[in-house]
Amino acid sequence: MTRVLLALVLLFCAASAQAAVRIKDIADIKGLRENQIVGYGLVIGLNGTGDTLRNAPFTEQSLQSMLENMGINVRNETTSTTNPARPTTLRTRNVAAVMVTADLPPSIGPGERMDVTVSSMGDATSLLGGTLVMTSLRAADGAVYAVAQGAVTVAGYSVGGQAQNVSQGTPTAGRIPNGALVEREVQGSLHEMEFLVLELKNPDFVTATRILDAINRYAGGRYRSQIAFERDYRTIVLSKPRNVGPVRFLAEVGELTVEPDTPARVVINERTGTVVIGRDVRISTVAVTHGNLTVRVTELPVVSQPAPFSRGQTVVVPQTVVEANEAGSQVAILSGVDLQRLVRGLNQIGLKPSGIIAILQAIKTAGALQADVIVQ
Repeated sequence: MTRVLLALVLLFCAASAQAAVRIKDIADIKGLRENQIVGYGLVIGLNGTGDTLRNAPFTEQSLQSMLENMGINVRNETTSTTNPARPTTLRTRNVAAVMVTADLPPSIGPGERMDVTVSSMGDATSLLGGTLVMTSLRAADGAVYAVAQGAVTVAGYSVGGQAQNVSQGTPTAGRIPNGALVEREVQGSLHEMEFLVLELKNPDFVTATRILDAINRYAGGRYRSQIAFERDYRTIVLSKPRNVGPVRFLAEVGELTVEPDTPARVVINERTGTVVIGRDVRISTVAVTHGNLTVRVTELPVVSQPAPFSRGQTVVVPQTVVEANEAGSQVAILSGVDLQRLVRGLNQIGLKPSGIIAILQAIKTAGALQADVIVQ
């Protein structure tokens, strides 16, 4: 584990000089974003793996409403023969109530298609082989932006009997590739924007300044003017030149490369034993030692037999053996000039991920770790 960690650190340090990335990969255009849409529908054609209508009354109500809209009077036809005044419930197991979700891409027009995700709401065991009936997808404003319908593609399965059950993945959720047809276009476009605003995905003062300088340096030679100015450490406002369209202008700006700055940060996941250390993490000179104490408790029960003809009883006498072992550890001096020396110092102690986590937290408590520690 330590060798792999050291190899990754050396690789990252070697590539740090070539860490320049495109502006389009670290910033988004304000106003050009995806919009979430959602809808409620029914999946039909299941092979007995749908909702139990008695346990999922909303599925039964939806099925009755759908059939009544098609001119089929289900409520009168399902009247019980023994008691005509009491209608009987439907018994089908081939229908499942689902929620349909999708992300509406920016600048998508009516008539285009997109993928949707279908997830079961009731007690259906599988959506394999089902078909989604036409479902309206609405946004937060309540308007219908797309309509979804089609065969559901399920990656998981679940097969079992009375004594054993085998399952893989999630058979109660699936996707419909190109299953939604866009009916309405999202208002707003690039041509209607007076100013184009770049929003950094990871806001930072240094990164925003580097992006600003790179754009103005390019615009000074290309358009003979300064077109970018910062609003804050998150947003950069661009003034589009008159002799170029917004699409071409953003394409040229997006291809410019800068080296983003990252904060000194250590991310720790105690559940998985994952430790991620940023490149700019620094540690003041400290002496560190870490010892592992292992305690083993072994139960060795002994059977005690009574003497012959003594009217005694055979009993089990408990016998506990406790062994304590503390492995010897070295004292290492850590002076984190850079990330490579920091990891080399931790590896010299011969630590496992759990030990590295404990030491980093202790160094932070001592005030020697010059970085933010985030525990997930």
